[in-house]
Amino acid sequence: MTTISYREAMRAAIREALRRDDRVFLMGEDVGAYGGCFGVSLGLLEEFGPERIRDTPLSESAFVGAGIGCAIGGMRPIVEIMTVNFSLLALDQIMNNAATLLHMSGGQVNVPLVIRMTTGAGRQIAAQHSHSLEGWYAHIPGLRVIAPATLEDARGMLWTALADPDPVLLFEHGSLYNYSGELSEDAGAVDIDRAAIRRPGKDVSLIAYGGTVHTALAAAEDLSAKGIDAEVVDLRSLRPLDDETILGSIERTHRLVVVDEGWRSGSLSAEIAARAAERAFYSLDAPIERVCTAEVPMPYAKQLEDAALPQPEDVIAAAMRAVG
Repeated sequence: MTTISYREAMRAAIREALRRDDRVFLMGEDVGAYGGCFGVSLGLLEEFGPERIRDTPLSESAFVGAGIGCAIGGMRPIVEIMTVNFSLLALDQIMNNAATLLHMSGGQVNVPLVIRMTTGAGRQIAAQHSHSLEGWYAHIPGLRVIAPATLEDARGMLWTALADPDPVLLFEHGSLYNYSGELSEDAGAVDIDRAAIRRPGKDVSLIAYGGTVHTALAAAEDLSAKGIDAEVVDLRSLRPLDDETILGSIERTHRLVVVDEGWRSGSLSAEIAARAAERAFYSLDAPIERVCTAEVPMPYAKQLEDAALPQPEDVIAAAMRAVG
């Protein structure tokens, strides 16, 4: 075992991919000399050179489009977008090209592209850089959307994503980069098809992903002291959703709380709640609860940002309502 941060686990994953496959390269704004906006690629330029760690102009549409072209041409590009709000400048490329070319070519053209981007709030970077838009992308057929919440997944999801013949969007929650813990030195690729039960329980299911997994785990710890045994499910994959694990958890606990940093209206939490109502209605002993971000542009002031985001006490209150 070795002590490692989420940031370092992501860097190790990129380094491994570059060493294993000559077709892999990293491109994005400041990924070279500056090591990326959040320091994930720090040192990789010196190790692999500018042909494989490529700084790009400040045009998300241009360099995502270039990544799509390289993927069609046989390469395995990793494209880094600084934060999810900037991905909107490349939305046409992602939705109308990367996600559709396999279908529009009658199955002849795959786009084996991985797009990494930082998501989420909690770092006082205000309304334009604190979005959680992964639920928007989970709406689009033709994309796979994943969100590593643990060190194991930060280390292991990338290689599995690169092996996928179709485009994968990998969302890294910005508040997790400094999170540290122990990770096995031989940690490698992980399954990105299945959700993971991070804490088993029998009284209520807390469904979360990315940064909210740690919020749910903190809430589950406090609920345990109150005599409520909460099960925490880490979705890991947002498209496709692992219905089997979600519904299996509901069948064990008979109560559901969905924790989602996206806005409540039209959110991923709404999709999960709808599937639970459609397929597990008679297993539910209480109304479905959702804990989401307040429907406001994210405030800058720390106390207001905290008030807007899902907090452990919000999850505890929702779980206690569900349990009654």
